[in-house]
Amino acid sequence: MEGERGAVCVTGGTGYIGSWLIMRLLELGYSVNATVRFDPECKRDISYLTNLPGASERLQIFNADLNEPNSFSAAIEGCTVVFHLAHPIDHSESQPEEAETKKAVEGTLGILKACLNSKTVKRIVYTASGATVMFNHKDQGVTDETTWTDVDFYRSLNIRSTSYLIAKTKTERAAWEFAEQHGLDLVSLIPPLVVGPFICPNIPSSVNMALAMILGKLECFRGLINSNLVHVDDVASALIFLFEFPNAKGRYICCSNAMTKYELCEFLSAKYPEFQIRTADILKIESYEVPRISSKKLLDSGFKFKYGLDEMFDGAILCAKEKGFL
Repeated sequence: MEGERGAVCVTGGTGYIGSWLIMRLLELGYSVNATVRFDPECKRDISYLTNLPGASERLQIFNADLNEPNSFSAAIEGCTVVFHLAHPIDHSESQPEEAETKKAVEGTLGILKACLNSKTVKRIVYTASGATVMFNHKDQGVTDETTWTDVDFYRSLNIRSTSYLIAKTKTERAAWEFAEQHGLDLVSLIPPLVVGPFICPNIPSSVNMALAMILGKLECFRGLINSNLVHVDDVASALIFLFEFPNAKGRYICCSNAMTKYELCEFLSAKYPEFQIRTADILKIESYEVPRISSKKLLDSGFKFKYGLDEMFDGAILCAKEKGFL
């Protein structure tokens, strides 16, 4: 049964943002076609999606893989918007940068071609990454959507998840080139470190990084002096806002808070005294300072953030405890 607000497609539906977005779309009355990676032996538990309120009537699951871009066509057909979040994630750095980038770019372009061939898709809302705007030779205190990361400069910093972040940068650039060549209505949302509660069974990589001081994973702070952050629910709301806002155009940064490592240590130590924060050890780690990223364009369009640091970390810690990660 199609929801009263029509059908939409979410690629990468099992991920942190994707699963939260599906939950919110169902609550709003949309029918959702969600793509998940091929699972021939049905070993992956996706009950956290299929058990969502409204899912039995308005959620359809499609198997699709970025290695086979044509596999997304069935999920896309009949939808008015495609929220594209699927990306080959390899934070272990075991996959060569070239391979991850090739898979991400070709998969995304294949999805855009399916949207182009569809008779129903009116807009594609692509989820990019804050890393696509934060790293270059420019000495900027604050940066915006006009900036692009210099991938050669980023490689030289030797920061974690190099392959993933370079692939995200090159994929977004390729998506914009394709959209401009073919007249596609593409909008991209650029969130930084996404924090908050989660319905997926595994702790999301961004939450794992945000809670690194509490979890004792100090290697997560190798390279970065400061962080830009946003609540997962604000990201989902912004994605829906960019679909529903008729004048949306171009790139939109979605960031509500920014803090240094020291400020984060102070905040977590004061708010959660039950955890031992190794402030002295954390501050010794060699780091690179990234610019703050500005959400002025998104805010000027009428979007409003609902959450701050308290809600981000309260939600993340509660879920981490409930799921046995803390």
